[in-house]
Amino acid sequence: MGYGHWTRESFEQYNLSRGRGVTAAGHLDSRLSDRQIFTQSRLSPLLDPKNVMRECCDCPEHPNSVPVILALDVTGSMGSASAEVAKKMNEVMTKLYRRVDGVEFMIMGIGDLSYDRAPIQISQFESDIRIAEQLDLVYMEHGGGGNAFESYTAAWYMGLRHARLDAWQRGQKGLIITMGDEPLNPYLPRGPLSAVTGDCLQSDVETPALYEEAIRKYELYHLHVIHDRFNTYLEDVKASFGALLPEGHTKIVGLNDISKALTDIVLDFAESARQSEKAVVWGAEADENAQAEPAYISW
Repeated sequence: MGYGHWTRESFEQYNLSRGRGVTAAGHLDSRLSDRQIFTQSRLSPLLDPKNVMRECCDCPEHPNSVPVILALDVTGSMGSASAEVAKKMNEVMTKLYRRVDGVEFMIMGIGDLSYDRAPIQISQFESDIRIAEQLDLVYMEHGGGGNAFESYTAAWYMGLRHARLDAWQRGQKGLIITMGDEPLNPYLPRGPLSAVTGDCLQSDVETPALYEEAIRKYELYHLHVIHDRFNTYLEDVKASFGALLPEGHTKIVGLNDISKALTDIVLDFAESARQSEKAVVWGAEADENAQAEPAYISW
């Protein structure tokens, strides 16, 4: 998937068709609450993770697709942060497309596998207004449990087991950004994960082992959101994510900083991918030139 281009005009038209105002700056009306934006009352069939495979494809429009998985915490305390993403999505996408062509977003909703009815939600990869359409389909369950973490690494798991990226064929990684307000989960429980995804798992998925596999195919970032409703776990977040993610890959942000943080991460990732791809091309050309040189025989 991933055909088409994001435009400000399509964003405005789409939201006006849903009766939502768009400001002169291209944002959704700031007065809209998370419950006014996320109106789903159950898991959308279009985001059901069971037995699905999502694809980020190169195409004539986007010959070098840039795969981005954005995983939003949909538990009780994070509605305002996810709403901020929805309100500023036009700003994020417009800035990205000024500098990078071919960014394709998958939107995920992440809850708690041990407690929630819809702990994993997963969209297709898209590059146009369908990103906003699928964001609107996210079921903000407002759940979670008493275990002091959510199932953030489900984004890593789904990116590995339920996604195909053409970028991998070009030697490029994808990008996964998780966003939440609790510490990193130590594992994904086998039973609930199997039931939700349709996979047949023999044991829990331990986070350190999953991380080692995920970093071979993805750059991993986490945005820890500071907000008025919940700021209990900041030190635990730093310790748990910092034990695995490299320095600078766990970012502490306020609600007003989310859109800039997302844009900066994707732009930095895309620039690194561009430079890496140039190096691959130059290396291939060097190999080709070396093979083209005449063979000299020593007598």
